[in-house]
Amino acid sequence: MEEEAAEKLRRYLEKGEADGLGGRVGELTKGLPDRFFESFVLQGLRLRLLEPGRVVCSLKVPPRLLNAGNSLHGGATATLVDVVGSAVFYSFGALASGVSVEINVSYFDAPSLDEEIEIEAKALHVGQSIGVISVELRKKNGKIIAQGRHTKYLAVPIPSKI
Repeated sequence: MEEEAAEKLRRYLEKGEADGLGGRVGELTKGLPDRFFESFVLQGLRLRLLEPGRVVCSLKVPPRLLNAGNSLHGGATATLVDVVGSAVFYSFGALASGVSVEINVSYFDAPSLDEEIEIEAKALHVGQSIGVISVELRKKNGKIIAQGRHTKYLAVPIPSKI
């Protein structure tokens, strides 16, 4: 029985069987541009507010980012924490957003297809070599979807600080 379970797991992980595409993921993704992942998640993201130390964006949840339960996939949520959080460093005039040291996400709710969400990222600490960002995803009614915290090594110093 263990061998059967191991083989099923292998098929799930190595061939993308859970996607409903019969393991054709490799075939379907051939020819996609390098660094496609961020664009795939961020397409449709709108910048709503930019000020030093704070970035607010919105996104209407598209079908491509849904999980099997028809709500925003946790991986897409984590990517939004990563990328929108990293954008805060650019709000200070940085030329680069640094390198991730630690990222965590706590999930509280999940938006559905076509639901408008808000992503707000704020600088908690920007030092000479380390920056810490807090990111919150909310539904239109203010209900928290997820909260994240992202720590980055700032290889290039930020010109101005909080």
